[in-house]
Amino acid sequence: MTTRSLTLQVPAPLELDALGRELVAELLELGLRQWRMDRALDHYLAGAISFAAAAERAGISRSELARQAHVRGLEPPASAETLAEELA
Repeated sequence: MTTRSLTLQVPAPLELDALGRELVAELLELGLRQWRMDRALDHYLAGAISFAAAAERAGISRSELARQAHVRGLEPPASAETLAEELA
């Protein structure tokens, strides 16, 4: 993995210095992963992209995206066209 140096200014109450650099980097990575997944699911639910495209955008497998959607209680968007395709 390629790394990059990043300088952030955060509110003092977060006490990031006490956490250590590795933990802060891990927290940032987890937050970005979550943000990508949320954005991808939002676009999918809005009908802007396919489920496969949402998984690709989030950088995870379709099965992982399906699990995450289920955990959030999300239902796939349904249209008359989608229903007809499923019943065919």
